[in-house]
Amino acid sequence: MNTIRHKGFTLVELLISVSIIAILIAIGIASYSTINKQSRDTKRKSDIEQVRSALEMYRAENGFYPSAGSGSWVNASDATLGLASYLSPTYISAIPKDTKNVSPYIYEYKATGLSNGKYYGYCIGATLESSVPTTNTCTPDTGFNYGVKNP
Repeated sequence: MNTIRHKGFTLVELLISVSIIAILIAIGIASYSTINKQSRDTKRKSDIEQVRSALEMYRAENGFYPSAGSGSWVNASDATLGLASYLSPTYISAIPKDTKNVSPYIYEYKATGLSNGKYYGYCIGATLESSVPTTNTCTPDTGFNYGVKNP
């Protein structure tokens, strides 16, 4: 018997190959998104540390922290109410801003520890995307899930 063999792939083989490729692409996209979120969170933490360093330099020179946000949360980069009026450009070139969020996302600041009209503490809050930290050192304002403070 003389049978003719056609060279090529069957429909089932093609469907399996396409399915495997689609799964690999989905995994790659999910990993890429997670890595981007973690990268932005690392940048946010770094920015908070820059602000924290500027606050410590301000305190070293003045003996207390700026009164911006005294008793309530304020937008840290606000030119009149926020830290920018106290820290920029002497202690930090500019208060960092979040590049991801649609609304003008700024690290928020609240002065704490009032004594004799001067503040001896602070809390700076930010929002992390990839995970909610379990060890907040201060309680940030609504919508913020990460914060650092002194003391």
